[in-house]
Amino acid sequence: QVQLVESGGGLVQAGGSLRLSCAASGTIFSSNVMGWYRQAPGKQRELVATITSGGTTTYSDSAKGRFTISRDNAKNTVYLQMNSLKPEDTAVYFCKIQQILPFAVYWGQGTQVTVSS
Repeated sequence: QVQLVESGGGLVQAGGSLRLSCAASGTIFSSNVMGWYRQAPGKQRELVATITSGGTTTYSDSAKGRFTISRDNAKNTVYLQMNSLKPEDTAVYFCKIQQILPFAVYWGQGTQVTVSS
């Protein structure tokens, strides 16, 4: 059974930085996409950033230029470096792994990020 354990959330002042980590355990096939999503109260969950096994990244418009996603395949861990944080970044951030074959999606339980104005 796959389990994702997140860390690094917290409260920061606007303009500050946080680094989120998500360590995966269990059997995960090498061909996969790891990513971060976020959900604010009353809002739908939205994509923040993704990274493929080959290192290809994608970012939401709001994340581009401020956030950097990376992964350590040896540790089955994905990171999200968040700089220049804004109050509108306040949300619960979720780690996600999507396997390609066989298709499967795994989610972490989320970690709260709060950015004060």
